[in-house]
Amino acid sequence: GCPRRGIDAHDAVESMPTIAWNRCPSSVESALRDEYERIEAEHEGADELPADIDQRLGEIEKQLEAFERRPAIYDPADIAIAGVFVSIDEDGTLAVDRGWVRPEDEPVESAEGGTPEAEAGSDTDGAAAPDVQRATITIDGQSAEPEEEEDTIKPLPEKLVIELTAHRTVALSDAVAANPHVAMTALLHRLVRDRFKQSTTGSTVRVSVQEVYFREQGIDLKDSPYAKSVAERHAGWKADLPTDADALWDWLHALDDTSRMALLAHCVSFGINALYERPNPFSGTGITEQGLQTRMAEADRLARGTGLDMAEAGFRPTAVNYLGRVPKIRILEAVREGAGDRMADLIADMKKAKMVEEAERLLADTGWLPEPLRLAGSDADQAVEPSADGDGGDEAALPDFLAGDDDEDAADDGASSEEPEHLVAAE
Repeated sequence: GCPRRGIDAHDAVESMPTIAWNRCPSSVESALRDEYERIEAEHEGADELPADIDQRLGEIEKQLEAFERRPAIYDPADIAIAGVFVSIDEDGTLAVDRGWVRPEDEPVESAEGGTPEAEAGSDTDGAAAPDVQRATITIDGQSAEPEEEEDTIKPLPEKLVIELTAHRTVALSDAVAANPHVAMTALLHRLVRDRFKQSTTGSTVRVSVQEVYFREQGIDLKDSPYAKSVAERHAGWKADLPTDADALWDWLHALDDTSRMALLAHCVSFGINALYERPNPFSGTGITEQGLQTRMAEADRLARGTGLDMAEAGFRPTAVNYLGRVPKIRILEAVREGAGDRMADLIADMKKAKMVEEAERLLADTGWLPEPLRLAGSDADQAVEPSADGDGGDEAALPDFLAGDDDEDAADDGASSEEPEHLVAAE
C-alpha cells in the first residue's frame, strides 16, 4: 500500500495518522527516479553537464512533475472518517491540509487483516451482494475552461513565465552578491525565522546553501550580462580558494573583513530562488500557493534592497525571450506601453514575424519589462511611460517598414526633402 503522508506544520498532532491516497509510485515513475539518480551519481561533482545529459534530466523532471501533480483521489470510505486542518498562517493566509484521521476514528483491523465491518458484511447467507456503483471523489479537480475570444489577452504561457523568472533569479543573485549588507541581512533573516520557528514556507533564501537549478531556461540566459557577471565572479573566487580543508580554514581566517563579506555575499547568492512554479494544491509535493506568494514577496524585498532593475541589469525583450513567444495582442500591448500608441498603431497590421522584428527594435531602449520581471508595488510595476505623448514621439523611432514610403509621405504632408534623409540616417 501507499505510505501514509505526514505534515510537519502540526507539531501537536505529529502522531496523528493520515489516510492513504493515490500517490503510490508506478513502475514508470520509479524507473524515472532511478534513472535520474543514476545520471546524477555518474556526473556528481561535474562543473557543467553535457548538453544531452542536461536535456535528458530536464525531460525526466517534467515527467516526474506530472506524476507529482496528480489530483489526490481518496476512497469514499476514507472520506467518511477523515478531515482537514484549516489554519491561519502568520501572514493571515488560509492553509488547508487534507486527509487527517483522528486515532479513535481509525478502522480497527482484525487478526485476519480485515475490518470488523468488512467481516460482518461477508457473513451472509451466501447470496451475492448487489453491484454498487461507487463514486470517486477528486479533490480540487479542474473542469475544462471555455475557449477565450481571440481578442482577449490570455495569461502568459507557464513555460515562458518560468524562463523569465529564471532571468530574474540570476540577476537577483548577481545583485545580492554585489551587496554584502543585503546578503548578510537575508542570511540573518532566514536564520532567525528558522531558530524561532517562524514560518519559512517558500523562502527565497536557502541557507544550506543549495544552488538553484532551472528546470526551464531560455537559450539567451547564459549570455545575459548578469549571468556572465556571476560566472566571472565565481571563477575569480575559485581560482583563489585553497582546495585542502585545513588550508581553506586558515585562508578564510586570514581574510580581511571586506573580502570575507564579499565571499559571504557570493555564497549566499547561490541560494536565491525567485523562480515561478505552478502551485500544488494537494500539499504533498511541490510548492503551495502560499509558499509561492512568500517566495515572490521575498524576491521583491531583495530586489528593493539591492536596487535591482531588470532593464538596467541588461534584460531586453527580444523575439527569443518574449516577443516571439506571445500572441500579437501581447506584442501590441508591449509596444503601446513602451513606445506609445502611435508606434503600436503603425505595426498593428503587420504579419507576426515582421511585427516581432519591429517591436524588438522599438522596445530596445525603452526600459519596458514583461510583468514577471517588474517589481510589484512600485513604479516599475506600472506601464512604462512612453516618451512625449505617444503620438508625436521621436521620429527616429519610426519602424523600418516606413522607409520605403518616405517620398510619398513627404509629398502628402508637405515635408521638406531633408526629412527622408534624416529618417534613413537614423536607422
